[in-house]
Amino acid sequence: MSGNIALLSDTLARAKAEGRAALIAYLPAGFPTVEGGIEAVKAVLDAGADVVEVGLPHSDPVLDGPVIQTADDIALRGGVKIADVMRTVREAHAATGKPVLVMTYWNPIDRYGVERFTAELAEAGGAGCILPDLPVEESAVWREHAGKHALATVFVVAPSSKDARIATIAEAGSGFLYAASLMGVTGTRASVGAQAQDLVERTRATTELPVCVGLGVSNAEQAAEVAAFADGVIVGSAFVKRLLDAPDAAAGLAALGELTRELADGVRRGRVSA
Repeated sequence: MSGNIALLSDTLARAKAEGRAALIAYLPAGFPTVEGGIEAVKAVLDAGADVVEVGLPHSDPVLDGPVIQTADDIALRGGVKIADVMRTVREAHAATGKPVLVMTYWNPIDRYGVERFTAELAEAGGAGCILPDLPVEESAVWREHAGKHALATVFVVAPSSKDARIATIAEAGSGFLYAASLMGVTGTRASVGAQAQDLVERTRATTELPVCVGLGVSNAEQAAEVAAFADGVIVGSAFVKRLLDAPDAAAGLAALGELTRELADGVRRGRVSA
């Protein structure tokens, strides 16, 4: 069975044709439980997210701030497995028909086996992977198997990336490019910053791939700000915090739906300029 890179590309293209950025949500698998995590992912997709990244919880998430680290710890203590991540992808995609990616550090894939991981992700209906710590120079085996299974390989570019480096990363990537809005870890910020727009412009100069911005976006105003210059707005910590702060599962799902609708309105108010 083939993966859903085409669905991801079509979804991003459709948002662009509508004159808006796509809303991309992040939630870790297994949080607050495996079942609860599946319901959470479905909730944000049903409420208006265009794409979801399902996080594979990791004991040393170097890109992630304290909110996502807390959720990962809860998931790991609950015994989450890669099979649960695949189940989350499968059930969320089957229920909504929308593209679902996995965001993971490289070590779990390496230990699990690249061929096994890509085959299972494609079988689950996944659209691809975001791999924040996999160097392009060491990605040939992954990209070979991802390509064979029609899965996107999403790499991360940062404000510190030189133009030549961005071009190298962009050439190797597929689906879209993840532009980190600032140097640092995930988390909500008072301001997304001008660095993000500069990074998007420099990245667009090297590639036809959509450029989506993450790290720091937490409300509709920030989503509108980023949507004015990016192809996609990625939100993670704000969703996770809503679940962490909720008194029970039903309240958590309601809070996710509310935030998704606010952010979806934001990306529609921020008209894409390019």
